[in-house]
Amino acid sequence: MELNKLSLSDFTSLLTIMWLDNLESVPPVARQSGIWRVLSIAQNTGDSRRMSEIDLEEYAKKKPEGSQAERARFQQGYTKDLQSYRVAEDIGVTYEERTQNKYPQVLARIENIAKLPVNRMELDLQHRITFATATSYVDMDGETIDTTGGDSLAWASTAHTLRGTSATYRNRLANNPAVSKGAIEAIRRMVKENTLNQFGEKMTVNHDILWTTDDEVDINVVQELLFSTGNVDYTNANIKNPMQGKYRHVILPRVATDAAGAVDTSKRHYWGTASSMATTAYLGVWEEPHSIPFYELQDGSENYQAGVRAGYGICHVTGRGFSFSSGDGVA
Repeated sequence: MELNKLSLSDFTSLLTIMWLDNLESVPPVARQSGIWRVLSIAQNTGDSRRMSEIDLEEYAKKKPEGSQAERARFQQGYTKDLQSYRVAEDIGVTYEERTQNKYPQVLARIENIAKLPVNRMELDLQHRITFATATSYVDMDGETIDTTGGDSLAWASTAHTLRGTSATYRNRLANNPAVSKGAIEAIRRMVKENTLNQFGEKMTVNHDILWTTDDEVDINVVQELLFSTGNVDYTNANIKNPMQGKYRHVILPRVATDAAGAVDTSKRHYWGTASSMATTAYLGVWEEPHSIPFYELQDGSENYQAGVRAGYGICHVTGRGFSFSSGDGVA
């Protein structure tokens, strides 16, 4: 789109017009959340990465006197390819708009479109949770996005498979309760009993992230549960909060949206936990979000153009290190 006097006539109006700044979006909370491992990919090293996992057995074996030690068992797990793609947006300005508008500072503000690829990266990351129970979704560009892990199942599933055993595990909480004290205790129990290596052995992995959407009710519930303390003047003031310090609360405001980024209230109560140490979800960044300065188009139009670009890929290998509840109480 070109900025011109017809499309934005107020720029050249004789009236004095007070302009409001663009509303700034929230910071890149998903990228910084710890739910995804962030990889910086060097240039000229290919457009994909194969992410894989390998497990050792959990325990050493006894060694009788004079005998050889047992050989440790290992098992390669699943693999998933991290594939890059680019996002971009351009904006143009006509000669007349550059030379005749009354408000250069407003024009400069509109030219600052650098946030667009940052916002798109956030939307794409958070939509992996929005559509965590599905194996694919169609994004705002009309492209089908594969959201399966290496086991060909959705990120949030009740029966993830393992390579070295017929056992399965779940990372979607039974009955999908809304976030509450009892639900957090239930999701902690699920994580403890369903974090398994490829041999089906129980692993001890700490989930240190509790994520929610930006629903105020859920935010307040989590804040009260994680951070409340007793007043020294109250009866039983010395009772300690057992949940204090167990989680870092991450608020993901774009989870409760549809593929186009519009509000989707059916997803407002999604929540869960994740492990920043054991997550198998990845964000690979081939091209950090950046701006292309204004330059003149060489087509005789005398129009100027600027743009923004970014290149990245998103995937997860397994359901380990992530747990999910849709919060709607539907089994």
